[in-house]
Amino acid sequence: MSRAIIGQQQIVDRLIIALLIRGHVLIEGLPGLAKTLLVKTLASAIDATFKRIQFTPDLLPADITGTLILDPAAHAFKPRLGPIFANLVLADEINRAPAKVQSALLEAMQERQVTIGEASYPLPDPFVVIATQNPIEHEGTYALPEAQVDRFVMKLKVDYPSHDEELKMLTLYLDPNAPAVSVDRVISLDDVHKLWALFAGVHLDEKISRYIVQIVTATRRPLDVRLPSLVPHISFGASPRATLALAHVAKAHAFIQGRAYVVPEDVKNVAHDVLRHRLVLSYEAAAEQMTPDRIIEQILGAVPVP
Repeated sequence: MSRAIIGQQQIVDRLIIALLIRGHVLIEGLPGLAKTLLVKTLASAIDATFKRIQFTPDLLPADITGTLILDPAAHAFKPRLGPIFANLVLADEINRAPAKVQSALLEAMQERQVTIGEASYPLPDPFVVIATQNPIEHEGTYALPEAQVDRFVMKLKVDYPSHDEELKMLTLYLDPNAPAVSVDRVISLDDVHKLWALFAGVHLDEKISRYIVQIVTATRRPLDVRLPSLVPHISFGASPRATLALAHVAKAHAFIQGRAYVVPEDVKNVAHDVLRHRLVLSYEAAAEQMTPDRIIEQILGAVPVP
C-alpha cells in the first residue's frame, strides 16, 4: 500500500486491523487527504470484492441493499442484490445521505444480512464497511446519531502530511502522462481466513482485561480515577461495546506488531481510535474547547498501568 499511499502509516495499520477483526471503520478528514484512495488501495491489495457507494441526499435504501424486480418471463419478482454485497464497501461521504439510508447501511453492518421482500440474504464474509465523512461541511449533510456511530469499531482522523511526504507526492503524481501507480493483489480470502485463526490465539491476560475495563469505566465515572474536572465535560461515557472493541483492536494491534500477547502499550496505542466517537460531551466541554481526545489522554494518564 505504501507504493500508492505516501505517509499515513498509522491509518493503514488501522485499516488492516479492521480487516483482522471484521470491524467497520469511520474515517474523518478534510478534502484531498486521500481518504478514498486509502480504501481503494487496500481493496486492490486483497483478492476480494470491492464496491464504492457515493452517498447523496437523493439516495434510497434500496439503492444500497437491493430490491425486488419483476421477471416477465417467470411472472415473478426476483431479488436484485445491491452494492452492499461485497467484502469491502466504501461508503463515501456517509453524512450526505438522509437518516433512512444511513439506517439501512448501519443495520446491515450490525446484522450482517439484508432482508429483501420476505427473504434474508447473508452478506459475504469478510464484510467490512469503511465510511468517510468531511468534518467541515454542514450544508446538505445529515450528522450520524451517536447510537449509530457506536456501530463503528474505530473512528480514524486523517491529518495533513508532513513536508517531506508532500514533496514525495509531487514527484509521484505530478506527471499526468506517467502510468498510474498499481497495487498488486498480494493476499487472498483464504489467507485472510488463516490469519483469523492465528489472530484468535493472541493472549489477553486478565490484568490487561481489567485495565481495559478501568479505562472504559473511567469515561462514565471520572471520579473513580480522581479526575473530578472531567465530570462536567462528559454527558455520557462509552458503552460496553467499547470495552469489547478496545480488547479486539488491542489484540489485533499486538498481532500486526508480531506478538502473541497484548501489552498495555497496545491498549494505549488504539484507545483514541476506539473511544473518541463514543464519548458524548456536554455544552461545557464545547465552551471550553475540550475534545474527546484530550479527555481520553487524561484518562490514560490517570488509570494505573498493570
